[in-house]
Amino acid sequence: MTLTGTRSTATAGPELVRPPTLPAPRQAPAPPNGSGLRKEDLHGSLRDPVLDTMNFLNEITHRYPEAISFAPGRPYDGFFDTEQIFTYLRRYLDHLETSGASPAEVRSALFQYGPTSGQIRELIAESLRRDEDIDVPPESIVVTVGAQEAMVLAVRALIPGPEDVLLVASPCYVGITGAARLLDVVTIAVEEAEDGFRCADLEAAILAEKARGRRPRAFYVTPDHSNPSGNTMPLGTRRELLDVADRHDILILEDSPYRMVSPGQQLPTLKSLDRTGRVVHLGSFSKTLFPGARIGFAVADQLVTDRTGATGLLADELSKIKSMVTVNTSPVSQAVVAGMLLAAGGRTSQLNTKTAAYYGDAMRVTLTELATCFPEDERAALGVRWNEPTGGFFLTVTVPFRADNAALVRSAEEFGVIWTPMSYFYPQGGGDRTLRLSVSYLTHGQIAEGVARLAHFIRSQGHS
Repeated sequence: MTLTGTRSTATAGPELVRPPTLPAPRQAPAPPNGSGLRKEDLHGSLRDPVLDTMNFLNEITHRYPEAISFAPGRPYDGFFDTEQIFTYLRRYLDHLETSGASPAEVRSALFQYGPTSGQIRELIAESLRRDEDIDVPPESIVVTVGAQEAMVLAVRALIPGPEDVLLVASPCYVGITGAARLLDVVTIAVEEAEDGFRCADLEAAILAEKARGRRPRAFYVTPDHSNPSGNTMPLGTRRELLDVADRHDILILEDSPYRMVSPGQQLPTLKSLDRTGRVVHLGSFSKTLFPGARIGFAVADQLVTDRTGATGLLADELSKIKSMVTVNTSPVSQAVVAGMLLAAGGRTSQLNTKTAAYYGDAMRVTLTELATCFPEDERAALGVRWNEPTGGFFLTVTVPFRADNAALVRSAEEFGVIWTPMSYFYPQGGGDRTLRLSVSYLTHGQIAEGVARLAHFIRSQGHS
């Protein structure tokens, strides 16, 4: 938002995420029948910069293919083997057969739509028990098209009216703010302090919204190695957060994609610590098992009571919404993921031993190269600093200039290195002089070269 000094995505237009050095899109001729549409007549989210950010990064990456890109937050390709898909698919089919499924039922499990809530919920529930100490019935799980759909379903279900608001830890993943914008849901940013999230700030935001006559309904947070900051919430803060949620009667949307791809012992999830049904856990197998399968899930074991006193699970309500959004999640994708879970005895951690070590090494290489390229005295003189995440894919670098789209274009064009402006991740403005680096997709050699290029770029910018 820094090209024009605009502080908030709410007051910015989509033109702010298109750098002036890129050619303007070609004007399409008006249809001969006069049926052309004005953008002003389409949903307002389509004019919101948050929906343009990822497209802009893709455009930059494709325009400068020789540049080293620290932008993609996706898994490293080197661990994938095409033949594994067939092996895991066969593993799941064998499982169905040994469980007593007839040939017709096995065929249907692959070729038909399948149940809206998913057909591998039992296996996911078992995996959560083994890996995360999350003990929930399979009926409380909805299998989704990635964690992104799980966010859409949860936000739609939990934020029913214009007086209800969604609180988000800021900076935060653009997927949640984008989903909220598509659904016309108001988001309130709870800014992280430099040393991480503070429950006192959340409580202050809750009280402020109540004073305005609005109802805080849920708080979105990524406690472990978050995207974009890379920060991890301490155990004491996790317990305090659950207490705040209980006292103020809000739910927590826990997004947790990076735990199994991070080295070392992980802190307990919020869901495993939850004793009062405050946490809706959003999960994904994209980072841990198979990105292309697009398999995510929501754990929603909260009881829902209607006016007659009848009760059901929140998962049932999410499933109703899903039936009108994607109908169901690909049975073939579910089958491959199920085969992977079966092969590992339900422990995704076992399948990610090598990948977690690789990403941990990638993070250490990045931090080492930054320290080498910016000795401590020069670092202080320039005003350059960075955090040191213990896992995940991301870290942030503070620089002495506006890390905006114009700077990104110059970095890619003249220095051959791409990064992500942190301002993308602040729903109500911020992050103007900070950039995000993703270390997951590059080899160690590319990281070293990329950091060297980045250092040259930062020095060339100076203070601006």
